[in-house]
Amino acid sequence: MDKTIVGIDVGGSTTKIVGFDQNKKLIEPIFIRATDQITSVYGALGKFTTENNIKLSEIEKIMVTGVGSTFISDEIYNIPCEHVSEFPCIGKGGIYLSKLERAIVVSMGTGTAIVCADGNGKFEYLGGTGVGGGTLIGLSEKMLGVRTVENIIELAKDGDLSHVDLRVNDITKTEIHPDLAPNLTAANFGKISDVASKGDLALGIINLIFETIGMSAIFAARGKNINNIVLTGNVTTIPQAFDIFKSLNDLFEINFIIPQNAQFGTVIGAALQ
Repeated sequence: MDKTIVGIDVGGSTTKIVGFDQNKKLIEPIFIRATDQITSVYGALGKFTTENNIKLSEIEKIMVTGVGSTFISDEIYNIPCEHVSEFPCIGKGGIYLSKLERAIVVSMGTGTAIVCADGNGKFEYLGGTGVGGGTLIGLSEKMLGVRTVENIIELAKDGDLSHVDLRVNDITKTEIHPDLAPNLTAANFGKISDVASKGDLALGIINLIFETIGMSAIFAARGKNINNIVLTGNVTTIPQAFDIFKSLNDLFEINFIIPQNAQFGTVIGAALQ
């Protein structure tokens, strides 16, 4: 009898789980927060099977990936576990979610990884940056006294980047180069005002993170002659992401895509391995 294949992505602070049934249909993904990797895996699996009415005997195999996956043995509840490399999972998940044949796939988690993926099953890790969700939490805690993502997002809703960032049109009224649009950021936090509010700073931090990731992805895409960049990972759920990446779309004529279930891209890729 065909059984369910389950993928688990064990991160530093969250564990994500997803499954595909015998018809290759995606079972609704879930995630839980936990600091202990082993506890979070068993908790996620229990929640997943309960919410989807799946018996442990109906699971054929568990594909495990992520930085915390090394804590997991070869079996969970007597179900075979197979450890898979995170980078192919990032690529495969991005291709599945975007339905593209070839793309740059960016995983935005605590840090950021960039993978070149094509329809031939080839996934090349191109590098990444330490800027990501960890940067957001760390800077916000020190600068704003706020640590939860939900509160940072709420503060940023009233933010004004003109009180924080230096733009090209702030430093010149004449065209420097045809590719330098007037509203292009010249320096993140390069124009920080004495009257900048917490909202301004929160939006400035979010903008710094997304612009850094976005430009790194654009350089990677240009190097591979690819126009589509698929964004995945937890940080894609921040509402301000849409406007910031749309601005980069317009400025650099690149196609940033945030697909449905983007935060589960890597774990979906693991289950598909």
